Amino acid sequence: MKVLGLETSCDETGVAVWDTVAGLRAHTLYSQIALHQAYGGVVPELASRDHVRKLVPLVRETLAQAGLGLRDLDGVAYTAGPGLVGALLVGAGLGRALAFALEVPAIGVHHMEGHLLAPLMEPDPPAAPFVALLVSGGHTLLLEGAAVGRYRLLGDTLADAVGEAFDKTAKLMGLPYPGGPALAELAERGHSGRFAFSRPMTDRPGLDFSFSGLKTQVMLAWNQHRADPAAMADIARAFEEAATDTLLIKCRRALRQTGARTLVVAGGVGANRRLRAMLQSAAKADGFRVAFPRPEFCTDNGAMIAHAGALRLAAGLGEDAAIQVPARWPLESLPALPH
Repeated sequence: MKVLGLETSCDETGVAVWDTVAGLRAHTLYSQIALHQAYGGVVPELASRDHVRKLVPLVRETLAQAGLGLRDLDGVAYTAGPGLVGALLVGAGLGRALAFALEVPAIGVHHMEGHLLAPLMEPDPPAAPFVALLVSGGHTLLLEGAAVGRYRLLGDTLADAVGEAFDKTAKLMGLPYPGGPALAELAERGHSGRFAFSRPMTDRPGLDFSFSGLKTQVMLAWNQHRADPAAMADIARAFEEAATDTLLIKCRRALRQTGARTLVVAGGVGANRRLRAMLQSAAKADGFRVAFPRPEFCTDNGAMIAHAGALRLAAGLGEDAAIQVPARWPLESLPALPH
């Protein structure tokens, strides 16, 4: 089954074709970073208009790379949420129109399930049961996965998600948009130990997250030391250490609590080199397996949507022609794949 995937939830336009037999046939991605850089963040209306401009050309390019025509497609998957509603409607509208014209099934994919299942696209995919750490600009979640579509929320974001904290901290320190990668790069040049920030919400039981207080600590340190040229990298290093240590502590708690021996990590922050190295070291020490998607599939992309949609369409799941982009869509509400 060959499924076209469309990702338009935020500021990346992603298109891919996933083949349930041959795997990923082709994928293309257009980033709107240059468009939003002048504003220091994503402008929803501009994002929607750029998706309108880029989506159809990317579909044509992707199909050409895959050596396929529209009539070779067996289904269409598109991101239905969460995300920017106007941007989501661009992908949903085209996805539904293509499916109607081609007389093939279409399905709306949960953006975070796309991320969650991205490690399954790799050559040695992890198997359930697993604990999943989803870390992105808007979400920091811990889930227990018994199977595809059978998820139980373990911990959620109460205030700033970790990716949001990276971006806001970077902006506070005057780094260019997008701030997260710029801050991580700066942290690699910093020295450990000069600044010490707390590990938020690790001094109490539970698996919820909040990185807003960490951001405030960075602001106070930066205001005191901004005249020191070396302080910028050292503060970035201390922030990254605190954020990644917090994630590691919570992951270990979740694995102990559930008894799972596999940890799946996905989302944009999953590409962070320090986080990957820490979790791989912990996996070796504690005897669990950690699985990541390749870095290019940590951030938003069409491949994860095509893959997640193909799993559901191949299992016989589908939807009617109504276009729905829900504002709130808990992962636990998704239907499980039939046995």
